[in-house]
Amino acid sequence: MNKMTEFRKGMYHGIPIGLGYLSVSFGFGIMAVKAGLTTLAAAVISASNLTSAGQAAGVGIIAAGGTLLEMALVQLTINLRYSLMGLSLSQKLDRKSFTLLHRMLVSFGITDEIFAVSAGRKEKLTPWYMYGLITVAFAGWVTGTVLGASAGQLLPQDISAALSVMLYGMFIAIIVPPSRKDKSVLSVVLASAAISLLLRYVFTFVSGGFAVIISAVVASAAAALLFPVKEGEE
Repeated sequence: MNKMTEFRKGMYHGIPIGLGYLSVSFGFGIMAVKAGLTTLAAAVISASNLTSAGQAAGVGIIAAGGTLLEMALVQLTINLRYSLMGLSLSQKLDRKSFTLLHRMLVSFGITDEIFAVSAGRKEKLTPWYMYGLITVAFAGWVTGTVLGASAGQLLPQDISAALSVMLYGMFIAIIVPPSRKDKSVLSVVLASAAISLLLRYVFTFVSGGFAVIISAVVASAAAALLFPVKEGEE
């Protein structure tokens, strides 16, 4: 198939993702500025990471003066799912056109939404389709970050504080639907929230970054033991 045709099709399918990222990353931009980062620094973080939860946690660690080890472990814990997404998408690749270089470049742009759109495509995934999809999403995410960071420096404090919660609103929107359908998911959400509160108000010597790691690992491990997925279960 023609490369430009595939690229344009990917861009077309990426428009809803880009528009969604534009609004969500606006909140991250405000959050980054409130944490003491410059607009340029916020833009570089968004351009080099493409992970909303990872970026939000990372900015928190930076603001708290956390260590590099803490940052690395938090990012590994939060973003490990992208490796699983990449393995899943590897089964849908057009192997004739997807060289090792293309695989490495495309892996940088895999996010939850891009994975969902790519996994739902009936045709084989080509590099140029993925580049088109990622380009629009990337542009929306970085542009929204720059706009949010710039607005955070100009808007009154009350308005900036209100707009900065948009990122957390996205996280809530992600966990609520599956929590209502599956009790095991709800259990993980409640357990991680309880552990996080315990570390925040009781074991105050634990830093914010390690609190994220402990909450995620303990809650997910407990769920794996209590609610194992049987082989062959959908």
